[in-house]
Amino acid sequence: MNLAIEVNELTKKFGDFVAVDHISFSVKKGEIFGFLGANGAGKTTAMKMLIGISIPTSGNATVAGFDLNRYPDKIKQNIGYMSQKFSLYEDLNIIENIRFYGGIYGLSRKEIAEKSEKLLEKLDLQSVSKSLVSSLPLGWKQKLSFSIAMIHEPSIIFLDEPTGGVDPITRRQFWDLIYEASENGTTVFVTTHYMDEAEYCERVSIMVDGKIAALNTPKQLKQDFKAASMDEVFYQLARGAKRSDH
Repeated sequence: MNLAIEVNELTKKFGDFVAVDHISFSVKKGEIFGFLGANGAGKTTAMKMLIGISIPTSGNATVAGFDLNRYPDKIKQNIGYMSQKFSLYEDLNIIENIRFYGGIYGLSRKEIAEKSEKLLEKLDLQSVSKSLVSSLPLGWKQKLSFSIAMIHEPSIIFLDEPTGGVDPITRRQFWDLIYEASENGTTVFVTTHYMDEAEYCERVSIMVDGKIAALNTPKQLKQDFKAASMDEVFYQLARGAKRSDH
């Protein structure tokens, strides 16, 4: 099986508190993989380890072909990441943000110029490219942030609650971008607390108290839990959670 991510017994402790407790799973190349859990379940901590910005206490993972413990910097170069807390610079204009991040991702000036043009055209933002990012509606900021995280054509993109706070129509449009990326071969690893979005994923993992409590296709999970929706599956699992926030 061609895997984009392989995780073995990954664990993160803060003192005596076990935030992520020996989790193991794999994600196929090109898959849209949903990583779900209530606040405090450990999903953001797990994601931070996978993108190389938090060191595991124990266990290991391979991300984009690189060993997490040995080559965290190589992983950072080969992935895209869009954080929950909006990651673009509000006091720079659109084109300045694109150029800045293109530089961070190691693109040449020529590549940045070519990709900037394509990105602006795709998002239909040519006429406002000199506008400050702060002037854009939230939905447009999210689309721009996603497109910039993809500018270096990473093999995997990590999205941490990318649609938080946006309206349902904009959420649906954002998912169109996710589908397009997946169809082009990019692996999408997405955390969300919107259970209707879990239905858009090919497979879903649900974390409870730092452990993976369930992992399967949305259809199979609903069958296994005799549930009409992913909301019901989630509530059945979350009902037994001992912790709620960390």
